[in-house]
Amino acid sequence: MNSNEKNTALYEKMAAEQDTFRDWLKSQSPEEVLNHAYEYTVREDIVMAMEELELSDNQAQALLDSPSPLADVYRHFEKLETGYMDVIRESIEERANEMCKEKEEQRAAPVYPHSAAYASEHGEMAQYRASLQVSLACKEAIEQAISAHYGDNRLNTE
Repeated sequence: MNSNEKNTALYEKMAAEQDTFRDWLKSQSPEEVLNHAYEYTVREDIVMAMEELELSDNQAQALLDSPSPLADVYRHFEKLETGYMDVIRESIEERANEMCKEKEEQRAAPVYPHSAAYASEHGEMAQYRASLQVSLACKEAIEQAISAHYGDNRLNTE
């Protein structure tokens, strides 16, 4: 068997192992399924990575020799210190910062009290357009909220 064939055989063995794990998981209680949700997801990611990964002949053979290569790789991964939680924390902070910036921009947006004709006559079209954009964004937000919560001829309370 050449290296490419070994990689394919390893992928197929891992995919079959994951199928068996999935079938077992389906027969468990909802609580047990939740207990294994992280493991299931990581194992899926490992199988997905194997689709594209090109291991050397020796590496592929070493994993093929294992009765459960997917479980072996998962156990190894589980022991590693990853930056996963750092990425989660950074994502939370970045999204919070984006939302703060958006709110600040909304608060700072001017409300122009006059018509377009008045703004044009007085050289205030930039202020008029800025106010118009804020008004249109507000209108769209209201329409989206109504659309998301309207059904059966009434607004839902959720």
